Amino acid sequence: MERNEETVPLPPSPPESSSSLRARSGPDLLLVICRCFRVVTALTAILCIAVNLISAIRSFTDGSDVFNGIFRCYAVIVALIVVFAETEWEFMIKFWKVLEYWVGRGMLQIFVAVMTRAFPDYSSKQKQFVVLENVASYMLLACGVVYVVLGILCIGCLKRSRQQKQTTREQDIKDLEELERKREELQQSLVPQRCDSFSPYSSHLLPFACQSDQLLGTDHLVTLKDCSSVLA
Repeated sequence: MERNEETVPLPPSPPESSSSLRARSGPDLLLVICRCFRVVTALTAILCIAVNLISAIRSFTDGSDVFNGIFRCYAVIVALIVVFAETEWEFMIKFWKVLEYWVGRGMLQIFVAVMTRAFPDYSSKQKQFVVLENVASYMLLACGVVYVVLGILCIGCLKRSRQQKQTTREQDIKDLEELERKREELQQSLVPQRCDSFSPYSSHLLPFACQSDQLLGTDHLVTLKDCSSVLA
C-alpha cells in the first residue's frame, strides 16, 4: 500500500534587515585606496598653490620679473582646478568631462608640476624655498604619472563601476530602512486594545481586528477577535 505523505510547507524566510545588509556589504577596498590617493593628490596640489603664490608675490613686490609672477598666477589657477577635480565635484566633472578620466587628470597634474618647477630661483637666500618647490613639483609629478598609468590600465573604469554599484547599494539600504520604519509605524498604529475598552456592540470592528492580527503576527496579544469570544 502506498502511504500518503503530507508535505508541510516551509515557513517563509524573514526579510533581510538593513543592518545585516549593511554589515555584509562593507567598504570596498579599491574605493578606500582611491579615496586616500585623492586626498594625497589634493594636498600636494594645495602645496603647489602655496609655492606658486609665494613666488608670484615675491615677483610682483620685487619687480624683478613680472612675467614670472604672471606665470605663477596661471599655475595657481590650474592647480585649483586640480584640487576641485580631486574632490570629484559633480559640476566640475560635467563642465570638464575629460577630468572624469584618469589619463586626462594625470596629464593636468603633470602640467601643474612642470609649471611649479619652471623658472626656479637658485639664489643663496632662498634655498629652503627652492627645496619646498622641488618637493611639491616632484610629488605632484609622481601623482600625475600614477594617474596616467592606472588610467591606461583601465583602473579608473573599474573604480567608477564599483562606485556606481556602491551608490546603488546604499540607496537600496536607505529604501529598506524606510520600509522598516513604515512597518514599525504601522505596527504601532495597529496595536490591539484591551477587552474592557470595547463593548459587546463593537462587532463591526472584528474584520479590522483580524487584519491587524495577521499584520502583526502575534499570538500572545489580545485582539478584538479574542474580546468578542470572551464577551460571547
